[in-house]
Amino acid sequence: MFTGIVKDIGRVIAIKESKDNFILTIEHHLDSVHLGDSISIDGICLTVTNREAQQFQVEVMPETVKRTNIADFTPDEKVNLEPALKPADEMGGHFVLGHVDTTGKLIQKEIAGNSTLLTFSIAPEYIPDLVEKGSIAINGVSLTLIKVTEHDFQVGIIPYTSKETVLGALSIGQTVNLETDILGKYINQAFQRGYQNDN
Repeated sequence: MFTGIVKDIGRVIAIKESKDNFILTIEHHLDSVHLGDSISIDGICLTVTNREAQQFQVEVMPETVKRTNIADFTPDEKVNLEPALKPADEMGGHFVLGHVDTTGKLIQKEIAGNSTLLTFSIAPEYIPDLVEKGSIAINGVSLTLIKVTEHDFQVGIIPYTSKETVLGALSIGQTVNLETDILGKYINQAFQRGYQNDN
């Protein structure tokens, strides 16, 4: 489990494709990384399978490739990194599982005072899981939903978030990983099941 508070910006060193699987080598500046650790890479929970000095490797299975933007990764690409939450860690964002629901695309970027407003597309079937003033993880970053429509949503980032994550460098049309808030997701599913049972 994660909080959506990015701890480091890593760099993709190498990408090895084997059948439908990917093996990624990531350069990092985290305090410590051990074999078997869970690390969020752009919001994707992956397990460290190899490590040396300031690099580690992870393996990516086909389901993860299908649901995320990993197939778009290129060498030298920067990625958000967050180690798994420990019991004594401060809970600064919201509960993020690292289980990406879907991807979206940046469709609008505008400056508003000291913040940058980002609007992303999302498939309509995920809209019921989004609530204004609720939370969403975008490439692993915990953000507050400012506006939700039938086909897209808007969030805002301050200069610190823009600098300390990869979100500030996003280009129009770029694909991002999206994980809706687990609480909203469960509430919506419970409501839908209750409605179906009543009918």
